[in-house]
Amino acid sequence: MQKTFLIAATIFGGLALAFGAFGAHALKAKISAEHLQIFETGVRYQFYHALALILLALAFDKISVAPAQIAGYSFIIGIMLFSGSIYLLATRELLGIDSWKSILGPLTPLGGLCLFSGWVFFLIAALKGFK
Repeated sequence: MQKTFLIAATIFGGLALAFGAFGAHALKAKISAEHLQIFETGVRYQFYHALALILLALAFDKISVAPAQIAGYSFIIGIMLFSGSIYLLATRELLGIDSWKSILGPLTPLGGLCLFSGWVFFLIAALKGFK
């Protein structure tokens, strides 16, 4: 599990870097300032939670494993739903998927709930593990 979370963290961290650069350079002239700011929010949260996955993986030997696994998968699912839906919502006009707004919109708070759950289970894992 530790290895899985570290691999996921490095992939998400690298993609956040790439998406951030893409947003700053390629998207800047193609989408509105408001949509660019929304896109950057997705990048920021992806970075934060890639770092959370790294911390979780590094703490695996010291914390309770079952809630740590739930935390890790919650972070992974949360990143995909939260940041992924934000990227698509911010670029939907450019991508020609404006009609997807009603589908993508509800995914963002669902992803946020997964991210929040990840932090709750990380806390539970730490409280159970550190004695």
